[in-house]
Amino acid sequence: MTPVRYTRVAISLHWLIALLVAAGFTLGTIMTDMKVSPTKLQFFSWHKWLGVTIFMLAWLRVLWRVTHAPPPLTVTMPPWQAKAAHYTHFFLYLLLIVVPLSGWLYSSAAGYQTVYLGYFPIPDLLHKSKALAEVLKEVHDDITTVLAVVVGLHVAAALKHHFLDHDGLLRRMWFASAGADSGKEGAP
Repeated sequence: MTPVRYTRVAISLHWLIALLVAAGFTLGTIMTDMKVSPTKLQFFSWHKWLGVTIFMLAWLRVLWRVTHAPPPLTVTMPPWQAKAAHYTHFFLYLLLIVVPLSGWLYSSAAGYQTVYLGYFPIPDLLHKSKALAEVLKEVHDDITTVLAVVVGLHVAAALKHHFLDHDGLLRRMWFASAGADSGKEGAP
């Protein structure tokens, strides 16, 4: 039987990554306007820790997606919407890897090694270069903006399907009714 819902692992990863992305974006927005202080430096560390965590969870989510087929889209969905959903998911996965990677590259070029959770040094990917750091900061900021736009489109589409189409699409990725649509869930 084809599952009509995402697995609990996929749902958990989805919402955990969504929460971490929102926290990272919020923290990044706040810290960039702060004057240099111990608080700003702590925010930078937290922001980098969130990025490393998102990077690792995104790879786990991609691996899970490759090994566990998503539930099919509704038959009433127009083909163009199904194609848009496919491309949006692809770009979300790509950006969830590229945005933290760009931050890692920027941090390396700026000469600030990331020490994950304050205990685990992450190797720098580049040698220190002020000029390269300035370019990579812009790249990181720009693709973070692209991620925000793609996430916004994803959320808008989910809300449209839930409140206007009433097609149950959002419930496939929600905890409250896990397993309720089919009587059983796909592989955990």
